[in-house]
Amino acid sequence: MSEFEAVIGLEVHAELLTASKMFCGCSTKFGKPPNTETCPVCLGMPGVLPVVNRRAVEYALRTALALRCGIPAMSRFARKNYFYPDLPKAYQISQYELPLSEHGHLAFRQGEAERRIGIRRVHLEEDTGKLVHAGVMEEAESSLVDYNRCGVPLMEIVSEPDLRTPEAAAEYLRQLRAILVFLGVCDGNMEEGSFRCDANVSIRPRGATELGVKVEVKNMNSFRNVQKALEYEIRRQIRAVTGGERLVQETRLWNADQEITLSMRGKEHAHDYRYFPDPDLVPLVVDPAWLEEIRRTLPELPEAKRQRFVAQYGLPVYDAGVLTASRALADYYEAAVKAHDDSKTVSNWVMVELLGRLNKDGKEIGESPIPPERLGTMLALLATGAISGKMAKEFFDEMYGTGADPHEIMTRKGGQITDAGELERIIAEVIAKHPGPVAEYRSGKEGTFNFFVGQVMKATRGKANPALAAVLLRKHLQV
Repeated sequence: MSEFEAVIGLEVHAELLTASKMFCGCSTKFGKPPNTETCPVCLGMPGVLPVVNRRAVEYALRTALALRCGIPAMSRFARKNYFYPDLPKAYQISQYELPLSEHGHLAFRQGEAERRIGIRRVHLEEDTGKLVHAGVMEEAESSLVDYNRCGVPLMEIVSEPDLRTPEAAAEYLRQLRAILVFLGVCDGNMEEGSFRCDANVSIRPRGATELGVKVEVKNMNSFRNVQKALEYEIRRQIRAVTGGERLVQETRLWNADQEITLSMRGKEHAHDYRYFPDPDLVPLVVDPAWLEEIRRTLPELPEAKRQRFVAQYGLPVYDAGVLTASRALADYYEAAVKAHDDSKTVSNWVMVELLGRLNKDGKEIGESPIPPERLGTMLALLATGAISGKMAKEFFDEMYGTGADPHEIMTRKGGQITDAGELERIIAEVIAKHPGPVAEYRSGKEGTFNFFVGQVMKATRGKANPALAAVLLRKHLQV
């Protein structure tokens, strides 16, 4: 690898969170029975006319602005012609020579390094259907077609070939997915196919400027698989070149079970698709006032939010990264901090206790049974000494299980004992019951002190303030 460098560009397809499809009124809801969300428009029946989904255009513009792309005065839809069973029209409505936006970038930090990856274009198109492979029948594979996904609004985000390592490619995808989720334009679900990635990868001698033979890798449904597929493909290409083999431009599939790429077909060129302007759709002209309104309503994006969390709340970079992984999680944290202003303590409880429990139960932060205000209130009780650390864990368990208010729990169970007079009475009783250990302590056996701490905590059912109990114990034992 020291003699070669990889050149990687990524093509991301993101399904947009619209209620209806790109050019018709059919539902985009995932998981409906096969072929129940279709109509003559999305199936391409003769004589039908597509109508552009305004919300899909808005979402694509939000993304383009967030990625600092230029928005031309006019864009145009084109027909991309090819035949495949999941494409009933035998063409896909996409954009080609006049895309919705171009020439942006995505900047992010990877470890100590700053990355700036160019965005070639963000454009709109419609999704295809889905092939369902039904297994082997008489030694021949049988496939079924579900057309529900046909026509779902799809946004394609094409990067420049600025990535050099599989690790950087995976991090770019994480950052891009976070932006789309923050914008509310895509749910980023890779398992359901609403966030998909194809990778173009080639190798060249280190220091060279000309690009090598490009290979496209498909069928990667996780960040980990993208990284592993690129690592394998780079090694494969280096072995081929150093072994005297001639690389060919092709499309390869990632086999996650065997962790190898397999040749699928020769890579098509643009002219193979016979692009031409769609005669059923007029050019798309974006009203400047509408574009400016979209720009004004853009939310704070993940990288800016991370930097603010570090500066405003004094959080470590790691904490800020975890807490800004989603907009919902960042909002939860800030709402909890409003109820208790010890930002680092709130961060610890959200990251360790709450996220740990939610992950174990397979839930997202939006499904948390503990509202952020109640978590902050419970931590405020802990900070003032009203409850102990052990009690806080017990409060948390009950709050998670029932959604109870921490003040109600404290009224019912009682808080931490901080009254010196009450503690002195309990300590006197403990000392009177254990004359032997008292003599040992007074003879210099310091380790016996922990025994008395345990006895006091047992007598108070863990409710004694530990620091105050320790001070009063020493006072009474030294008499």
